[in-house]
Amino acid sequence: MSTRFRTPTRSQPDDSGSRGAGCAWYGQPIVWVGAAVFIASMVGCAWLIVAAERYADPPLPVEGLKILTMPLTRPPPQTP
Repeated sequence: MSTRFRTPTRSQPDDSGSRGAGCAWYGQPIVWVGAAVFIASMVGCAWLIVAAERYADPPLPVEGLKILTMPLTRPPPQTP
């Protein structure tokens, strides 16, 4: 009986002994899908690192100090 509502409570059946191999973690398909996605992402990261090292970008020409094509120094004043 509950102390708050004064109603009888039902006891839950103990089914811990009736679990089969399908209830174990390795019997759940979502675990294998998650593991496959994780492994595929790690392999993809490694492949991108190898491809980035193999095909290096040529250096860009630098004409002076600039951020987003805006010069960082003032141009010299123009005399009329």
